[in-house]
Amino acid sequence: MMREWATVVAWKEGVATLHSEAKTSCNSCSARKSCGSHALNKLGPKNAHVMTIASAEPLQPGQRIELGIRESSLLGSALLVYMTPLFGLFLVAGLFQMLFHSDLAAACGALLGGVAGFIVAKGISGIYGERAAFQPVILSVALPPDALRVENEA
Repeated sequence: MMREWATVVAWKEGVATLHSEAKTSCNSCSARKSCGSHALNKLGPKNAHVMTIASAEPLQPGQRIELGIRESSLLGSALLVYMTPLFGLFLVAGLFQMLFHSDLAAACGALLGGVAGFIVAKGISGIYGERAAFQPVILSVALPPDALRVENEA
């Protein structure tokens, strides 16, 4: 199970809106000063994911929850996103090469096949994305921000 912490932004009628920041490996790498990826990550916008999830338990804004998603669904999604366009690229490029006997036709076929593969992957992901196996689940809920109180006895 892949785990990630998210912060509750809002909760209304059993649906929680969550905010989760995208993590990069740049913070743990020792070559930050000489790395182009680190410089590009600093220039671009900070990626944050906002999502909604069903939660019967009332949640407060600012509360942290741990989400989980199965590795098999994550790997299946990655396979769909990467392999479908690649398969379409090779299939249509080969078909155009066989039909027209031209490298230009094969290149045009590769472009059309890749775009068609992306469209097919988007359609399939819309269908499979609604399944329960592809939805994140709440694993644990942290205390609300105002529930923890520390008192000093001085």
